Amino acid sequence: MPAHDADFDPARAIANARQLKPAQGSLHTPIDPSATFDVERATDLPKLFTHELNPDEHGRYLYGRPLNPTVHALATKLAAMEATEAAACAASGISVIAACAMHHCKPGERILASQALYGGTFSLFSRFLPNHAGLTVDFVDMGDLGAVRAAITDSTRMLYVETMSNPTLRVADIPALATIARGAGAPLVVDNTFSPITVAPALHGADVVIHSLTKFINGATDLLGGVLCGPKALIDEMQDLHDGALMLLGSAMDARVAHEIAARLPHLPLRIEEHCKRALLYAQRLHERGMRVVYPGLANHPSYETLSRIHNERYGFGGMLGLDMGDRERADRLLDLLRAKGFGRIAVSLGFHDTLMCVAGATTASGMDAASRERVGVSPGYIRFAIGISGAVEDRWAAMEQSLDALDAHH
Repeated sequence: MPAHDADFDPARAIANARQLKPAQGSLHTPIDPSATFDVERATDLPKLFTHELNPDEHGRYLYGRPLNPTVHALATKLAAMEATEAAACAASGISVIAACAMHHCKPGERILASQALYGGTFSLFSRFLPNHAGLTVDFVDMGDLGAVRAAITDSTRMLYVETMSNPTLRVADIPALATIARGAGAPLVVDNTFSPITVAPALHGADVVIHSLTKFINGATDLLGGVLCGPKALIDEMQDLHDGALMLLGSAMDARVAHEIAARLPHLPLRIEEHCKRALLYAQRLHERGMRVVYPGLANHPSYETLSRIHNERYGFGGMLGLDMGDRERADRLLDLLRAKGFGRIAVSLGFHDTLMCVAGATTASGMDAASRERVGVSPGYIRFAIGISGAVEDRWAAMEQSLDALDAHH
């Protein structure tokens, strides 16, 4: 595992990543839309199936489901960004999570997962994989390292956590969890969707890093995608033609999607820096106003010290923010006011140029049952904000203040 490198800059890594050679004078990585590839000699075709001829060493491709040149170019840049040996892109984030789980665990084996997860992942782990793949998933408070150690069994094959939990923004102590995972002989898999650029989990011991590319990395909420970053041996296994989960589950990324996402990577660090800057400003002002704000960049947040140790301070503490309004009616009323005054849009997802906001328990965390939501701190009135970067900051803040004043006057 790589040691922590305080000088690692993901922006530089993206810029320096190896890419397809463009035509002379072209400013962009080319799109190669091919789903299958011509070979010069019949005897070469079996060698492509056995990887004797492969993209990295020979520039040779077989079929678009395991690998396409444009998709491979995007994966190479994302691996550089996450400081891993390799990466594989797929059609969505959840498809990558499912493939990773099924690769590491056979029926009857166990995953140890954080109890605080995105609702879709929670549904996958709590219902779909146990019911359809025979896997057992144990949920634990990953902030309680003693409980994590106690929950590991002889059949635990993977530890799974989000860098920043969705939507409560609890930050995983990745170095400590990596030590526990190594002792158990199980990989630590980290979903870093909420914190690209701000945290590089592999530098702190994570074995696998996952993203939903639909979110911050894409930045426009117009394309679906996912990526798994990790050791080259793992990526090769998961793309194996005869036994690879990414290959056989069919979650291939389209080359045109890969090209568009790759074109947005160079300005991802600039976008992240602004998302983080605005989220911190709004969090500080909401805190001063006496609101129950949740943001790991505030000193009163329980994960402030952990995030301060592992984040890339050049970029900030994240672009997500929580606001606990207590009850659903009050939260809904505030969202309607904020939308009317132009603070943001009522929608799920994150990473868009405009602020996106939703009542988490009724939407993104609805895959969790009420008891699970209560256990991790998602109240009926918990609002999740994905802070945007468009509009003048003071104009947007004025819209927030006016909305809160109107809400107070209403009550």
